[in-house]
Amino acid sequence: MKITSFNPQIITKDAEATAGLFEELGFERKHTKKDIGVKNVVDIVMKNADGFHLDISQPEMELPHDIQAIRINVRDFEEAYELFISRGFRNFYGDERVYTPSSKSAVLLAPTGFVINLVEHIKDHN
Repeated sequence: MKITSFNPQIITKDAEATAGLFEELGFERKHTKKDIGVKNVVDIVMKNADGFHLDISQPEMELPHDIQAIRINVRDFEEAYELFISRGFRNFYGDERVYTPSSKSAVLLAPTGFVINLVEHIKDHN
């Protein structure tokens, strides 16, 4: 499994407030994607001067509290997906994947409770 990037992700009910906090800590917004998947997720990708990345995501759903996750970008989504599923991870969306013009992803829940957002970027997209 080839990992192309690996960074923390905060899943929250108030992405703007959370992004504002990290802007105060020196992070800048690199890009924002909206209306991702059936939960219409807003995803703000941030980066600081030292090259650290952070995703802040806000789904259209009730969250009892913020959730800390790890975004893992991979070269081959299906290979990585099968590896995690074989280790007992569950897909938050059943067996569905989330597709955008630039990515394929799934939120995977570990048997012990931690969360991975598994992503493959599609290089040739508009």
